[in-house]
Amino acid sequence: MTAPAAAAAQNYADFAGLDALKRSAANRDPTAVRAVAQQFEAMFARMMIKSMRDASGTDPIFGSDQQKMYEGMYDDQLSLQLTRGRGLGLADMLVRQLQRLATPSSASGSSSGGATAPAAGATAPQASAATPAEQKSFVSTLWPAAQSAAQQLGTDPRNLIAQAALETSWGRSVPRAASGGSSNNLFGIKAAPTWGGATVEAPTLEYRGGAPVATTGSFRAYGSAAQSMQDYVALLRGDPRYAAALNTGSDAQAFGTALQRGGYATDPAYASKLSAIAARLGDVPQESLKLASALPITRATGSL
Repeated sequence: MTAPAAAAAQNYADFAGLDALKRSAANRDPTAVRAVAQQFEAMFARMMIKSMRDASGTDPIFGSDQQKMYEGMYDDQLSLQLTRGRGLGLADMLVRQLQRLATPSSASGSSSGGATAPAAGATAPQASAATPAEQKSFVSTLWPAAQSAAQQLGTDPRNLIAQAALETSWGRSVPRAASGGSSNNLFGIKAAPTWGGATVEAPTLEYRGGAPVATTGSFRAYGSAAQSMQDYVALLRGDPRYAAALNTGSDAQAFGTALQRGGYATDPAYASKLSAIAARLGDVPQESLKLASALPITRATGSL
């Protein structure tokens, strides 16, 4: 946060700081968005304090307009102090909601592979949303491989394509080598020390404390998109953290929630974003898919 923006969070009367904060928020600066949420939380706290003041009433003997003025100034500053740091929790909720609303139609900007999930990762999103033509091409290209992988996982191929779209911004943010060659990494899977295959270094977004942070990660590289799909199948079937994602059928929300709870992603809205993309793929033609009740999948022994 810039110095004026920081001051706005410290002093209720710093109007210059509030103006600077407004300009930063207009540019979707993540730090400024959190500061705006804290300002809103402070306003909410001020309303509660005022309600308590009004309920207690004014001293009929010693009360005065000057007293009310100084009490109001004190309450304004008190509301800011009460909402600093973790505050009341309302600011955190607002930040999560604003992040969902600010997500483009492709729902890109996810971030997999935080400290709890060293196996997975996500590349930084593109600045603009994918066009309908780009989305259609992405789906049609991956559909055969997604069908094969989905049958092995007991889920709908739309869910896999939705996750691949989320992780790569519809194929436009696939991790690439310094030479420009594609890694064909559709699911942002990071290269753990035990990975013996090819790797690429690429930028990524990680969510820390609810806010996206740009960083660099080492990602697995594949010879084709089909190989990426199969490695993803091996990851989910071989790691007990993701067992709940198996046999979820056409329930995209259950699939995404199981991944998020397993630590696949650090984005707090990961499951909702995945589900939203899958819902938009409802008109994609597909062969009849055996769902979990007809095609039970058991977790493979061992892990990657």
